[in-house]
Amino acid sequence: MLRTGHLGADRSLGGPLDFLGQAPGMLAACANRAVVTATRPPALAAISLLSILILSVTALAPEMSAQQPRTINVTLSGPAPTVLSVDADTLFHTVASDFFLQDDGEMYVQTGDIPAMWLRDSSAQTYPYVRFANEIPAFRPIIRAVIERNARNVLTDPHANAFTAGFKVWEGKWEPDSLGYPVTLIYAYWTRTHDRAIFTPHVRWELEHTLATYECEIHHESCSSYRSRYLPNHGAGAAYAETGMVWGAFRPSDDRVKYPFNIPQNMFASVALEEIGELAIAGFGDPHMATTAMGLSNTIRAGIERYGVIYDFNHGWMYAYEVDGLGGFELMDDANLPNLVSAPLWEYVSPFDPIYENTRAFALSSSNPYYYSGLHATGLGSPHTPTGWVWPLGLIGQALTSRSRPEVTTLIKMIESTRSSDGLIHESFDPDDPSRFTRSEFGWGNASYAELLFRSVGGVPPQPSHVDLFPHVLPHYVSPVVVDSFTDQLSVQGTLIEALRQSVL
Repeated sequence: MLRTGHLGADRSLGGPLDFLGQAPGMLAACANRAVVTATRPPALAAISLLSILILSVTALAPEMSAQQPRTINVTLSGPAPTVLSVDADTLFHTVASDFFLQDDGEMYVQTGDIPAMWLRDSSAQTYPYVRFANEIPAFRPIIRAVIERNARNVLTDPHANAFTAGFKVWEGKWEPDSLGYPVTLIYAYWTRTHDRAIFTPHVRWELEHTLATYECEIHHESCSSYRSRYLPNHGAGAAYAETGMVWGAFRPSDDRVKYPFNIPQNMFASVALEEIGELAIAGFGDPHMATTAMGLSNTIRAGIERYGVIYDFNHGWMYAYEVDGLGGFELMDDANLPNLVSAPLWEYVSPFDPIYENTRAFALSSSNPYYYSGLHATGLGSPHTPTGWVWPLGLIGQALTSRSRPEVTTLIKMIESTRSSDGLIHESFDPDDPSRFTRSEFGWGNASYAELLFRSVGGVPPQPSHVDLFPHVLPHYVSPVVVDSFTDQLSVQGTLIEALRQSVL
């Protein structure tokens, strides 16, 4: 269950959230609105049926619901059909174990086995469950509390990436995507619920600080005073020329950059700024903020396309991982998100774009120095962990952006076969011996795997996407690959809701 209480020492045990006890009554009031018609497309019918399943399962008496199985059994097709068995409770593990309601009503989200709240991780740990916010209204206060907490974290220090429960900086590593992740969570929640309660003064100030910080770091040399003892040149970092992109000091892995313009981070920042443009109008009626955000987004995008695209004799035109604006570039990809493989996930680029297709082919090949193979797994790794070790997060990002059903099926099987005995997703593992791994509790990985199974096994659509201006010309949004039958999906959805009720309510 969710835990509550003041985390004076960053960890605390407590009881379930009081307001969650109201969920069954709140849902029963909505029962008359849950209708499925035969004329609806399958995806819409699935959503409506999911609503009915939620209503019926949450109305069960405790003694009845305890008898319901919470194991997902799905037959995966292929040359050698197999039955996938997943403990559904683990898909909600991070919500039940890492979310702490504070005395001020905000939600402190611990990253797992490290007693700190990362802007990136906490947003990613919350994001998969936004899809349930309409069907389970009790989720709304939880998500709003995370959003408000991260707004105050950003206001504490917009250059920091992680914070303690007492609003102290845990790590002051400037990673441009860290400011973008809370924005993406706000945008997903708003587009899903249109709940205006999120548009608080703290959130407005957060968006203003995000804009100011991005704009300053685009002109880093003349504007920013950021330095880090981990960077060369007395903390100033490698030499560079201004490109229109956001200068950064550390990668999504928390490792220092080689060159200061990390392309995946700038892709993510560009999309987050577009979202701020929409939120500024919808939430605050502020056209000046919207215009500033869209202008910065366009500036970053122009810098990426001018300086971030290089030609490789083996793979053709592709995106580099990092550049310096002086001709220097790094060809690689890292398992941590955002990475190059995941660019379509945030809808920066179409998955059909030839430059992206070349980049993906490079990243998922031996040409990438951080693409590893072993007896039990093949996938992206990271310089952050032992050489040769594969990250489940990299496998998940690959699956979420795949257009191939066999590829997604293979990746899900691979993740399942290399999970540890506790059923959780870890940071990285030895592909020759998956019992050797890093990070016993990794909330970001567990939530991301839940996102993959919600989409590709449960058939529950992702969050509302951005609008494609030209949907038939290299569309940015492509429906996720579903690996099981429609009948299996309905069974999975029922099991998911029971697990959600048991783990959270």
